[in-house]
Amino acid sequence: MTLEDFKKNFNNQITNELALFFEINDELGYESYSQGFGLYEDHKSGISSWSEDEAFLDKLMPFAQANGSGSMYVLWNNDSNKSLNELPVVVFGDEGGYHIVAKNIFDFMQLLTFDTEISVDHEEAYFYKDEDYEESENLQEYISWLKENFNLDPIDETEPILESAQEKYKADFDNWVSQFYSQD
Repeated sequence: MTLEDFKKNFNNQITNELALFFEINDELGYESYSQGFGLYEDHKSGISSWSEDEAFLDKLMPFAQANGSGSMYVLWNNDSNKSLNELPVVVFGDEGGYHIVAKNIFDFMQLLTFDTEISVDHEEAYFYKDEDYEESENLQEYISWLKENFNLDPIDETEPILESAQEKYKADFDNWVSQFYSQD
């Protein structure tokens, strides 16, 4: 995938920060710095399985694999006056469930430093490390890159980022998405 391919996820627009994110993902490798994660080019084929309504598809920009079983990370364009960097990040689960996980791309990039796949069901999305956890091969390089480029530190807990994002956007997102899809 090229940067031009990746830009297609965002209607051929991209911020410098997302371009840097693409470059580090390209340099370190898919699933090599955060378990189950990798940026990809998307043609909305996965998200269209939730709804084919153009009003739904126009506001969602899938950009990454969230785990090894097919969940995806998506930017939700809830405000056309916001930069791509400021849009909330949503996870759509491969077996159902959708949840706001980060208020913006910077919080999201910090979540990746926890280095585990996200678990997604209808009720919640969460990260969990078990006693068999092994650090991804290029995690330390990613952490250094994040500090150098954005002055962001790695995290030991995901709940503060998840809870803050849910508090700010969950009600609005649930209300918006319910026009097109129901989790019930």
